[in-house]
Amino acid sequence: MYAVVRRYEGVTDPAEAGRQVDGGFVSLLRQVPGFVAYYWVDAGDGTMVSTSVFDDQAGAEESVKKAADFVADNLASLLPNPPQITAGQVVAAG
Repeated sequence: MYAVVRRYEGVTDPAEAGRQVDGGFVSLLRQVPGFVAYYWVDAGDGTMVSTSVFDDQAGAEESVKKAADFVADNLASLLPNPPQITAGQVVAAG
């Protein structure tokens, strides 16, 4: 399995960002081959973190592209700063 964590800082309206992610992005992500799970977390103080899990690296990489496109098309005013992205193979899970 592969995971991608994206950390967004400077989020202007976390509640609205969450609504748009839940109402639009999640369904797009579920269509990516190898999709396992997705989480969108409000970490407070204008920081939100997403975690995507896929069966393989190709799905994880595609999720990064889909996220960038979705943010540019739908969330640019809510997520004004580019995310910090960390990705890699899952080596332990519970």
